[in-house]
Amino acid sequence: MDFNNDCFYCVKDPRLTNLMIEICQLEASTLYLFKEQTYKGRCVVAYNGHKNELFDLNDEERDLYMKDVAKVARTLSKAFSADKINYGAYADTMTHLHYHIVPKYKNGPSFGGTFEMMPKDKVLLKDDEYNELINIIKGNL
Repeated sequence: MDFNNDCFYCVKDPRLTNLMIEICQLEASTLYLFKEQTYKGRCVVAYNGHKNELFDLNDEERDLYMKDVAKVARTLSKAFSADKINYGAYADTMTHLHYHIVPKYKNGPSFGGTFEMMPKDKVLLKDDEYNELINIIKGNL
């Protein structure tokens, strides 16, 4: 499996753990809860192995990864009654294949537009609140 010593998804150092909490391993990826929770249930699905682009995966790897992305999106939609799921694959400087899976809610932040990667007024939770979200997600996977 490809590995990059400069990549926080590969190394799993504080650059990663300051931003997100590992929920579980999926078939081809790792599921993380994003600590900034303006969009309740926001997660990241990071490919297991250091790949930069979706087209860097062979057909089987891509199919397994996208199966994970779809599974997480379905899970978050069900678990949090989201009105829409947004998918963000912005990686200009973070060269590790990952998708932000962002539940959106009518009358909620940014509905009808692009979600904010790091909103000005961040919504950070207490540990027990993160654990509650993680348990809800795991219960719906």
